[in-house]
Amino acid sequence: MSTLTLTLVQSELHWLDKDANLAMFDKKLAEITANPDLILLPETFATGFAINLDCAEPENGKVLTWLKTQAHKHNAVIAGSVLVAQGDKKANRFYWVTPKGEVNYYDKRHLFRLGSEGDYVVAGQARKTFEINGFKLLPQVCYDLRFPVFQRNNNDYDVMINVANWPAVRRHIWDTLLMARAMENLCYVVAVNRVGDDGNGVAHNGGTAVFDFKGDTLAKAKDNTQELLTLTLDKAPLEDFKTAFPAYLDADPFTLT
Repeated sequence: MSTLTLTLVQSELHWLDKDANLAMFDKKLAEITANPDLILLPETFATGFAINLDCAEPENGKVLTWLKTQAHKHNAVIAGSVLVAQGDKKANRFYWVTPKGEVNYYDKRHLFRLGSEGDYVVAGQARKTFEINGFKLLPQVCYDLRFPVFQRNNNDYDVMINVANWPAVRRHIWDTLLMARAMENLCYVVAVNRVGDDGNGVAHNGGTAVFDFKGDTLAKAKDNTQELLTLTLDKAPLEDFKTAFPAYLDADPFTLT
């Protein structure tokens, strides 16, 4: 049965300084001693969550070029979200870049009303899944976590990913919803959050973690610490659990519009 090795990067971010962030992540990724299949970076890892400022990348800008270089260098898919220019607004775009330079993406669907994200960012329209090593993965970005209908597992993914700039003041909600999503969707949940204060003075204390399909914690980074977290997921226990407890067969049908 398939396995998937992941490295999650919990990090501080330099506010609005793409060059400093890319140089910093260069050094962090060079410290990886395993051979991961997938490397995950936080939401808006190149700039911080500066949605109202002029910091968007062009469609094929330096950050995407850097992602392609790193994916090839580490022979791993690398993913994280980037603010990308879309007309007079931006997309909060989760890039998925393979070692061969293939690019796919998911644009954040649910925009953070409290932070006026919708005034500056275009909401994504498509729910997507990506595949690696026989695993199907559902990418999500930060605030998406609060909306379980959009994340409902129609037996079409094995792992839910969420990359975030989730603030420390609402950390208990982050931890609780991640576990709930794992249990209700019978899937692994992989979450990457940042640490440190951003340019608006918002504090982040981490919460990077991996949960299994029962909501049990498989791995967790230390709070308020920059850390690389590496672990391997095995598909067999997930398949065995779903066979023994096929709750997904009793889910209510619905259609998203």
